[in-house]
Amino acid sequence: MELALTDDQELLAGTAVRFMDEACPLAVVRQMVGEPSDLPPGYLRAAAELGWFSLLVPEELGGGSVSGDGLGDAAVVAEERGRRLQPGPFVPMNVVAAALAARGSAEQHRHVLGPLLDGAAVATWVASDSRGRWAPAEAISAEPDAGGFVLSGRAGAVQGAAEADWLLVTAAAPAGPSQFVVASSTPGLSVRPLESHDITQRFADVELDRVAVALDALVGEVGGAEEDIERQFRQALVLSVAETVGTLDGLFEMTRRYAVDRSAFGRPIGSFQAVKHQLADLSLSVEAAKAVSAAATRAVQGGQAEAGEIASMAKAWVADAGIEVAQGCFQIFGGIGYTWEHDLHLFLRRLTMNGLLFGQGDWHRERICRIHGL
Repeated sequence: MELALTDDQELLAGTAVRFMDEACPLAVVRQMVGEPSDLPPGYLRAAAELGWFSLLVPEELGGGSVSGDGLGDAAVVAEERGRRLQPGPFVPMNVVAAALAARGSAEQHRHVLGPLLDGAAVATWVASDSRGRWAPAEAISAEPDAGGFVLSGRAGAVQGAAEADWLLVTAAAPAGPSQFVVASSTPGLSVRPLESHDITQRFADVELDRVAVALDALVGEVGGAEEDIERQFRQALVLSVAETVGTLDGLFEMTRRYAVDRSAFGRPIGSFQAVKHQLADLSLSVEAAKAVSAAATRAVQGGQAEAGEIASMAKAWVADAGIEVAQGCFQIFGGIGYTWEHDLHLFLRRLTMNGLLFGQGDWHRERICRIHGL
């Protein structure tokens, strides 16, 4: 994330790295492919003990961050997770926790937020359309009924939905955008796991067939969620971009080491001019990605007026750069990089899927144009 971390953030990053290398190295990530869960036993609770899901939650609600910069700390963890292709819905878990902390009721704090912070429950954010495209409050409707609401609609490619205990559902109500926290066991709510391009993570379609929820499921006010959705969206963008940057950096470092270790014609291939030039170009893209990620994190954390635009710029740029860097790394590895046994394709899969989540690059460029009235 930041080019220079504080001492507290260095400690946070180091602790996260040690945990991931011990609990879920890339070899374990590969072993989980095809399993019902993408998380090793005990992973979630151990991550919660490290504070991974409490960074965007105030201390009085059981949260807190090591440096006082909650979003920045979360971005540090997200980047290290991306570098090691960690599984699990880290981004939506933090977004839901932050949303409940900011707008949830005391009962929601006790019964939903508390277990999330402890790693005893999984939550995700349902805000896509039926095809998995970013479309909050469009695919799902909320109709008032008998002192509560009836939710109907379908959202596609929801991260972590198959294992989620709670879903933060963003819906369109007659009064305006509204959000509800819904238990996955609620009658009428069904989840269909999907085969994902990114085989290191789990996604599923979520369908709500006239799901009845009580008024106490409402998060915030009826029709008053527009600002909440935008705040959550910016947080999700920052964390998604940071994770993508970590994936980029991990992939480039793997490629750089290969160029140093692999010899041809009696010398490392990294010493050939064409390869050196390509590595230099790839390195520039990776460092630029780190810079735009840091800028987006600072803007959103600081509540800058242009934070939404900066976050969209970062998402669009990093999504495009991710694919370009991955293709450049493929060229340096040559044929070995295209084999199933090589890890390069796992990084490409993560980069590709991250580019689709929370709006593709074209969607964000259009959003920037709309911000400027173009």
